[in-house]
Amino acid sequence: MIGLVRVLGCLSAAALVIVWLGYPLVMHVLARFRGERGRAVAASPPSVSVIIATRDPADAVAARVADILETSYDSALVEVVVAVDHTAAADHVHPSGRARIVEGDAPGGKATALNAGVRAATGDILVFTDTFQRFEPDAIGHLVSAFGDAQVGAASGALHLPSSGARLIGIYWRLERSLRRDEARVSSVIGVTGAIYGMRRTLWQPLPAGLILDDVYTPMRLALDGHRVDFVEAARAEDRRITTAAQEYRRKVRTLTGNIQLCAWLPGVLNPIRNPVWLQFMLHKLLRLLTPYWLLLIGLWILTELAGQLSRAWLAVVAGIAAAILLWLWRGSDGLARRGRSFVSWMIGLQAAVLRGTYFGLRRRWEVW
Repeated sequence: MIGLVRVLGCLSAAALVIVWLGYPLVMHVLARFRGERGRAVAASPPSVSVIIATRDPADAVAARVADILETSYDSALVEVVVAVDHTAAADHVHPSGRARIVEGDAPGGKATALNAGVRAATGDILVFTDTFQRFEPDAIGHLVSAFGDAQVGAASGALHLPSSGARLIGIYWRLERSLRRDEARVSSVIGVTGAIYGMRRTLWQPLPAGLILDDVYTPMRLALDGHRVDFVEAARAEDRRITTAAQEYRRKVRTLTGNIQLCAWLPGVLNPIRNPVWLQFMLHKLLRLLTPYWLLLIGLWILTELAGQLSRAWLAVVAGIAAAILLWLWRGSDGLARRGRSFVSWMIGLQAAVLRGTYFGLRRRWEVW
């Protein structure tokens, strides 16, 4: 039994290193060899439809529309379509009339709102965003520049969280942007950023009702069809909101549930012959779901090794030290204790979100916005 626990613990530690450290490092090295991809310039700038799927208050939607229309891209080529969720209150009319308002399809949800928005759109390039982010004035122009490459079917912009500062979610998101940039240089991005991404209108296909992650489903469908998904770091969107730990937890549960839904609704992503970015998908998206189980096995391995090598007296000492550290973390008021407490809370919340997302996914509980 001890030997089995040791093997499982070693394998779990190796898997954690490969998924969280090895894969990003290898992609970074490959991206450095690949270098920056050149972007051709289109003969004439394409028309753009910016689509907001929302069920947020009218004043927030109006502010978002106004921000989009401040773009430095040719305003004559830009239209805004606001697709209001079928289940939301019907008070989302933009007073200036500078945006087209459509009602999302039944039975409601983001995917069916997007379907209605795209039907009403007329632009050559579809740009998708959410209500509470803000675009840099040149964001649309930079995003559209990716489509000068005929192989590019979709392109993601970069979401920035300046209000997060040194918070762990901000650090995590900066590392995630770096990984997406490297993936795009090597081959194709696995997922796009829901707050700012675009695709060719000719490649759009209606989304299934109840879909959770349009920003993963759409790029993976395009990758399966042989198109490349680019990442444009210069196309910046900013989210100025400060999210609470509870909000971040709910977001992670939704995202992780959506990853399982994606495998059930787009099974081609699991086929290494069909999926040209299968290895990247497995390492970047799917295997991360096993992180809490790997951590559990590693913890069990460490406890087993300690129990086998230390006397009861030494085990009591180790347990006492661990208890003292935990007490200091949760009761301490100095900066180091607060940062340690934040890190532990974030780690626990992240792993709990994975467990809950896995549970929802396996039970096929997809009812989230």
